[in-house]
Amino acid sequence: MQLHPPCRSPAMILVSHHLCPYVQRAAIALAEKGASFERVTISLDAKPDWFTALSPLGKVPLLRVPRADGTEAVLFESAAICEFIEDTVPGPRLHPEDPVDRARHRAWMEFGSVMLGDIWGLETTQDPAVFEQKRQAVAAKAARLEEALESASPGGPFFAGPRFSLVDAVFGPVFRYFDVFDGIADTGVFAGLKRLQAWRLALTARPSVRGAVAPDYADRLRAFLDWHDAHLLRWRPA
Repeated sequence: MQLHPPCRSPAMILVSHHLCPYVQRAAIALAEKGASFERVTISLDAKPDWFTALSPLGKVPLLRVPRADGTEAVLFESAAICEFIEDTVPGPRLHPEDPVDRARHRAWMEFGSVMLGDIWGLETTQDPAVFEQKRQAVAAKAARLEEALESASPGGPFFAGPRFSLVDAVFGPVFRYFDVFDGIADTGVFAGLKRLQAWRLALTARPSVRGAVAPDYADRLRAFLDWHDAHLLRWRPA
């Protein structure tokens, strides 16, 4: 079995996939901290042997962290990776200091993960009924986010006000999907949600969010939709 060469530099290695939103949140967190890291991008349709040996769940991201003794630690699951980055990498704090606020932020990060599950159904289903169910689920969660922003971020531009947080790192990739989807059909999931729309624009403009994907991200996502023969490609508002 051929393994990826051991890390011989002080840089961490983020094992990635071109479209994965969970990889993006880790990349955003690293960029916000100003961390030195490298990216290794793999195909999940043809996983390398070294990757399957390292990843307990066979998923990205992985974060390969070099140790002083020449060995490395391999971290998996994006939430754990983001918490590690926050706890160990110098740079601006990405979690609130207050423990209650910090717990709330972690809960909204999980909310974002559940929302990504709905988006997966929205982008992959060929069934009109399933598409509508997922569209409504995303819209309902967007409305709950609007309510949360009214109390958490009355002045914006980010989830908790002027300071970028890990919640923002989670939702930057969520909103990025709709940068592509909106060019195909107006799903209406953010209609009338003024605070959320302003938040989305602020995240779209953030350098760490923009830099978390390659320039061909939109083309790759569109090809992914084509490959799945997604109903989204044919859907139009009634």
